[in-house]
Amino acid sequence: MTPLLRVVSVVAFSLAVGAQDFEPKPDATVFAKFNAKKAPTTQGLLLRKDDRLAIIGDSITEQKMYSRILETYLTACLPELKVTVRQYGWGGETAEGFKNRMVNDALRFKPTIATTCYGMNDHKYRPYDAANGQWYRENQLAIVKGFKAAGARFVLGSPGCVGPKVPWSNAGSEAMNLNLCELRNIDIDIAQQEQVAFADVFWPMLTLGWKATNQFGENYAIAGKDAVHPGWAGQVVMATAFLQALGVDGDLGTFTVDLGTGKASATGGHEVVAFTNGELTLKSGRYPFCAPAGELSDDNSIRSGMALTDFNSRFNRLRLVVKNAPAKEYKVTWGPGTKTFSGKELAEGILLPARFAKTPFDDAFKRLDEAVGTKQNYETKQIKSLFHGEEGRADMEATVALTEKARAPLAAAIREALVPVTHTVKIEAVN
Repeated sequence: MTPLLRVVSVVAFSLAVGAQDFEPKPDATVFAKFNAKKAPTTQGLLLRKDDRLAIIGDSITEQKMYSRILETYLTACLPELKVTVRQYGWGGETAEGFKNRMVNDALRFKPTIATTCYGMNDHKYRPYDAANGQWYRENQLAIVKGFKAAGARFVLGSPGCVGPKVPWSNAGSEAMNLNLCELRNIDIDIAQQEQVAFADVFWPMLTLGWKATNQFGENYAIAGKDAVHPGWAGQVVMATAFLQALGVDGDLGTFTVDLGTGKASATGGHEVVAFTNGELTLKSGRYPFCAPAGELSDDNSIRSGMALTDFNSRFNRLRLVVKNAPAKEYKVTWGPGTKTFSGKELAEGILLPARFAKTPFDDAFKRLDEAVGTKQNYETKQIKSLFHGEEGRADMEATVALTEKARAPLAAAIREALVPVTHTVKIEAVN
C-alpha cells in the first residue's frame, strides 16, 4: 500500500458540502458579497507518533506566532505523540516562491506532514482576476503534489484576511478580502481534488474580526495594526484553524474526585499522588495550554484570541469533576488561584484552564514555550540567511550539516523543558 493510500485509510476527510454550499454569514449586509464555500473537515487525528511537521508560509508565518502556538501546543498538550517541528516562514513569499525552494529547504528533511499558509502576497493586494487565480492554483497544486510524492500528509491552509486599510495598497479592503475569499475557495477545490486536509484561516478571521470590532470597538485589529500581520489574537485564530484541520481532539484529561467515598482518579497523562480532606495532589506529564495575562479587548493578547474562538472548549479541555458534593457552593483552589463554583457546576465538570487565569503549570509552560521560540528563531536564520546566503551558495551540504549541528541542542532543549508538574486542587465547602 502506498503512503497516500495508508493516509486515506486512516483519516477520512469530509468532502461533501452537504445541504449548505456556503458558510453561514453572521451579518447579511456586511458579508453580502462573500460566498465562502463550505469548508471540508478532518475526521480523526491526522497526526501520528514521531511526526516531523513542517510549518510553511510567508511573513505571517515568519512572525513565529501561530507556528509557535502550534509547536508549543503539540509538545505540551500532546506529549505522547512526540511531534517535532520546523518553521519555514519567509517574508514576502508567494506559493510560487516556496514551490521553487521546496525540495532544497523542506523535503530534504523528510517531513511526514506539512501545513502551508499562502495567498496574502499571491492576491497582490488588489481585486480578484481569473488569471492570477489560475497562477495561484497551479503553484498551490504543485506544492501539494510535491509533498504527496514525498509521502507526506498535507494541510492546505487558506490565506487570512486584511484589515480596513493596507498601507501599501490603494485597493479597498472589501475588494481585497473578496479576492482572498476566492483564493480560499480555490484551496478548498485543491484539497478536495487531492484528498488532503484544509485549514480555514480566512473565514474565521474575517467573521471573528467583525464580531470583535462590534464588541471592543473599531481599533480592534484581527488582521494586525498594519492590516496584514495579525497580533496574538489573530494568530490564535490561525492556530485554532490548523489544530482543527489536524484533527486534534483537545481532551487533556479529567480529574475526578468523590467527596462521598474519598476516592480520586485522573486520566490523560495525570497521576493521582494523594487525596485527603478534599485536597487532591497530582503529577502531570501533560500540560494545558497556558496563556500569559492579557485583556480580552487587546488584539495582541492570546487570551483575547482564546475568548474569540472555541480554543478552550475545543483544544484545552482539562476538566475537574466533583461527585457527591452536597453543599451549595465550594471554593476550588488550583495553584495560586481560588474560584467559587456551585455543586452542580462541579458535578457537571469545569474546564480548569478556562476558569483559572493563573495555573500551577505557568512557569514550566513558559520555559517550554521560550525554548520553542528560540529554536524557531534559529530556523529562520538557518534557512533564510545560511541556506540562501553565501554559505549555502558555496557549499549547501556542508551548510546543512553545520546548521543542523547548531539546531540540535535547541530542539533537545524543548524536550528537556517538558518536565512533570506536581500540583494540587483543593475543594472546600462554603459555609
